[in-house]
Amino acid sequence: MKPLSRHEAEIFRLATLRGSCSISELAERLGVSDETVRRHIRPLVERGQLEKVHGGIVLPDRLREAPMERRMGENRAAKQAIAKTVSAMIDDGDTLMLDTGSTTAYVAVALSGKQGLHVVTNSTEIGRILARQSTNKVYLVGGEVSSDQFATFGPQAIEFLHRFNVRHGILSIGGINSKNELFNYSLDEAEFSRAVIRQAASVTIVADYTKFSRHALVKVCNATDIDTFITDREPPQAFRELLSENDTHLVIADSQ
Repeated sequence: MKPLSRHEAEIFRLATLRGSCSISELAERLGVSDETVRRHIRPLVERGQLEKVHGGIVLPDRLREAPMERRMGENRAAKQAIAKTVSAMIDDGDTLMLDTGSTTAYVAVALSGKQGLHVVTNSTEIGRILARQSTNKVYLVGGEVSSDQFATFGPQAIEFLHRFNVRHGILSIGGINSKNELFNYSLDEAEFSRAVIRQAASVTIVADYTKFSRHALVKVCNATDIDTFITDREPPQAFRELLSENDTHLVIADSQ
């Protein structure tokens, strides 16, 4: 497949961040004419990466993640059990990074009884939850805010992360493919997660069982890049074997 041009990549990035964009909005953002935007959109539509609508573009349904409010209500018991398991791993005074996600939001709730935490996150909701404890220090990452995620992304967010080294990186994911690779729904999410992996001494993935049957767009990492994988049901055998071969700790949280 032909690599995306600079303008195509930026159009696709904005679409994955927002879900939809108008032609005029993209033209203003890129500093080009409406016709130039339409020309750069055409190959993305032909590849199935975007859909054309009147006056703009949208991300195809298969590549879109549900809004945060809806995801918070999905598999609630499983996510709460996973969050409780994570909380047992974290000590008062620990340093950690959390990305945005419904499962990591439940992790934040489970951590709300801890004291003296140093937390770096791009999620405004997670920041709000953990900042309530006056002994915690919460560093909210700057960048462009996604209206669906209530989180910040982009180059500024990545640059900010590079200022910190933490003990724990706790990440959510969008899906796991047949090659046992971990994916997220947008390029910005995946890049943020990769940056967390680089800055954390230990990386924990939190994912309920539905992630094994979901497809997402952008690769985050391989299963071999993580230290702990926490879920609520036994993963497929091939995934379990891969974790075992690479000494990745598998934890099954009890959601009963």
